[in-house]
Amino acid sequence: MPFKGWQSNYTELTKDNPTGNMLSSDDNAVIRKTLAYINTERKEIETIIIDDYQYLMANEYMKRAKENGFNKFVDISQNAFFLADNLKNLRPDLFVVAMNHLEVDRDELGNKIVKAKTIGKMFDQYVTLEGLYSIVLYTAVKKKEDNSLEYVFYTQNDGTNTAKSPMGMFNYEIPNDLAEVIKQIKEYNK
Repeated sequence: MPFKGWQSNYTELTKDNPTGNMLSSDDNAVIRKTLAYINTERKEIETIIIDDYQYLMANEYMKRAKENGFNKFVDISQNAFFLADNLKNLRPDLFVVAMNHLEVDRDELGNKIVKAKTIGKMFDQYVTLEGLYSIVLYTAVKKKEDNSLEYVFYTQNDGTNTAKSPMGMFNYEIPNDLAEVIKQIKEYNK
């Protein structure tokens, strides 16, 4: 994990350690099975972070790069879709944060659009990944007058991205703090 002291708070969830609170896997079937287990058997877990969703697709692609034919793209697209689609079936008190890399694309008029990075045109042609989620936040780093950096989330589409959140849930720009985001979502949903 990319923060100091993580080993004292996280242990691998395995068959031998069913009380673990971290899974390191890029296998969609294993992740879906683990999500189902957490959903029914680990009620004390309230938040799941998938870091990073785009690499679930990229890793599967790289493992299968030498395979000929179109079927690998079908499999990768289906796995990515079924994982994202499955999240809506989890218990309502379980927050899932799916982090994703971004890519810059162009719309039909040539305008710059920032969107979730995926693998292959097939997925993008039939699925808008952000459309599977009710909240999509974009990170930004802003330089302040004193040259320090401020990390923020954008919560609404500004014409160049696919950010979205329910009306009144957030201001357009909020601090980059997932704990605060989850707190605001809980308050909004009450």
